[in-house]
Amino acid sequence: MNKIVEVKNFKMAFNGKTVIKDLSFEVNQGEIFGLLGSNGSGKTTTIRTLLGLYIPTGGELLINGKKFNPGDVKVGYLPEERGLYKKETVIDTMVYFGKLKGLKDPRGWSIKYLERVGLSDKLNEKTEKLSTGQQQKVQLGICIMDDPELLILDEPTKGFDPVNRKLLMNIIDELHAKGATIIMITHYMDEVERLCDRAILLKDGVAHAYGTIKEIKKKFGGKSLDEIFVEVYGGEDE
Repeated sequence: MNKIVEVKNFKMAFNGKTVIKDLSFEVNQGEIFGLLGSNGSGKTTTIRTLLGLYIPTGGELLINGKKFNPGDVKVGYLPEERGLYKKETVIDTMVYFGKLKGLKDPRGWSIKYLERVGLSDKLNEKTEKLSTGQQQKVQLGICIMDDPELLILDEPTKGFDPVNRKLLMNIIDELHAKGATIIMITHYMDEVERLCDRAILLKDGVAHAYGTIKEIKKKFGGKSLDEIFVEVYGGEDE
C-alpha cells in the first residue's frame, strides 16, 4: 500500500522543552487517519512541521516521499483557528481562493457549496458577521474546492450541532470516496469509530496506541475509544 505521509523518528523541542519525543507513523494513500490526543499532546505541532511551518529538531516528515512542497501535491488544511478575511464578503473570499487554486468557475462552485451547507443567504455577508460554525463551513469549502489529494482537518466539527456534524461527516465521506486521503484531528471518538480506518493516540509527544481501530481496541482489552482515551490520560482535564 502506498504511503502518502511518513513521519520518521520525529523530535521537536521549543526553547529547550521537548514536545515530541521520537514519533514514527505512516498514513496510507486513500485512508482516513485519526490523529488523536488531548490539547498539548503534539498533534498540531506534528501537522505544522509536516507542512513545513516548523523545522523539526530531528527526524523526517514526508509527503509522497519528499519534504512538503506546495507545487508537488495538493493539500487542503483546515486549522482549528479561523483564518478568513474578516472585512470581505463570503462569496468574494471564496472566489478569491478559487482563482488562486485555478478553478475554472470559482463563483459557480462556491454558490453550489454554500447552498449545500445552508449558507446561501450569507453570500454577501462579511465573514466577520458569521458565527464560528458558519466560518468553519466557509473555510472547509475553501480547503476542498480544488479536490486536494491530502486533506488535513483539525477539529472540523467542533461546536457543531448534530445536524451540522452529520452534514460535515457526509462531505468527508464523499471526499474519501473520490480518493482523498484524510487526516482528522478530533476529540469526538464516535467520529473516529465511524470514519477512520486507522489512528494514533498521542500523549506528551509519545504514541500510546497506533493501528487499525480494531487493533487499538484489542490492545486495550476491547474497551471503547472513549474508555481508552480516559485510560491513557488518567481522567485528567483536557
